[in-house]
Amino acid sequence: MSRKIRIGVFGAGRGQTMMNVMARHPDAELAAVCDMYRPALERCKSIARETGSKTEFYEDFDKFLRHDIDAVVLANYANEHVPYAVKCLRSGRHVTSEVLCMQNMAEAVELIEAVEESGKVYTYAENYSYFRSTAEMRRIYRRGDIGEFQHGEGEYVHDCAGIWPQLTYGDPKHWRNTASAAFYCTHATGPVITVTGLRPVKVVCFENPNVNNRKLGKLCGDGCMLCVSFENGATGKFLPWNNGWRRNPEAIWYCIYGTNRQMETDRFGETTDMLRVWIQDKKEERYYKPEFPNASELAKATGGHGGSDFYTMQYFLDAILDREGKENAIDVYTAVDMTMIGTLGYRSAMEGGAPMECPDLRIPANREAARSDRFCPGGGQPSCAWGDPDIPDSVYEETRKQQER
Repeated sequence: MSRKIRIGVFGAGRGQTMMNVMARHPDAELAAVCDMYRPALERCKSIARETGSKTEFYEDFDKFLRHDIDAVVLANYANEHVPYAVKCLRSGRHVTSEVLCMQNMAEAVELIEAVEESGKVYTYAENYSYFRSTAEMRRIYRRGDIGEFQHGEGEYVHDCAGIWPQLTYGDPKHWRNTASAAFYCTHATGPVITVTGLRPVKVVCFENPNVNNRKLGKLCGDGCMLCVSFENGATGKFLPWNNGWRRNPEAIWYCIYGTNRQMETDRFGETTDMLRVWIQDKKEERYYKPEFPNASELAKATGGHGGSDFYTMQYFLDAILDREGKENAIDVYTAVDMTMIGTLGYRSAMEGGAPMECPDLRIPANREAARSDRFCPGGGQPSCAWGDPDIPDSVYEETRKQQER
């Protein structure tokens, strides 16, 4: 492709970060933006003005998709990515999807097959895999320095009580209010899977009762723990989102144990900017701030999520252009692997912590059992393993009032 890649962004809230990168990237052109909420679109027009982008703005997705674009960034609601990803792929567009990649196993199959049938690039924008520390972990592990992977942990504990009105607008049907405690899992699971390249084979989930979340209007338990077995026999423990737990600052922390080394990010202080590595055979410890790979001026100027947001877009472009860097992009199979831990974890919690097999959906024969599996909150299924709490309308009314202030 000789000309710049023409990018469309769907989702004018979270999507502003991606717009800022694509509008300034030498290989991309911000061609179109779509959101159904007009005030959000108006806020995005300043990006086009500042960068001189000839960007069209749409409130209707079908009209947006008729625009002359090569690729779409999906930054819409986390539980609505698959229907739009499939539409984009079948229209001949490349797709990168914000978190999460699907909400149930049937959607996983639908997404994988849409990618395979289209022949287009699909990448998953799990930015926590691209922190300077987690990217360094991947380099160290893939060099063979760690030895055989034995155990990994990932934590994303984010107390959102103070910003809940801005996140949910007092809407009782907002996905953040109806999702399971295990749903938003890949900030926890993603980095360990992208470091090791290993696939989960079994998951068990235990969920807290809903004590704090009901005060916000959220249906699921305050938090949960996901325990995973990997294909090589290694184990993993993950705390996904868990925004009903009271904590400050938020916990973003990762740890990898190998047969020769152990490495983990900083829990406090500089958190994901710092990495501690213990080398068993040398009895040596190193604590340092890794450098970002190939940090361009645009990468340095992109501050979202510790600088990781830039790399989700960079590796998407590298994959489209079939050049060095594409190996760092998270493909659809890996995206589904790291997401199904939460999808099947929800089922495990609902069945009292029963172990759930994680199928390898790279193999077509394994897809049939999942093809009609739409087990997720909604449609008669509760969000909480302890039963959905009774939340009065006054909770949502108060949230709406706070959002409007």
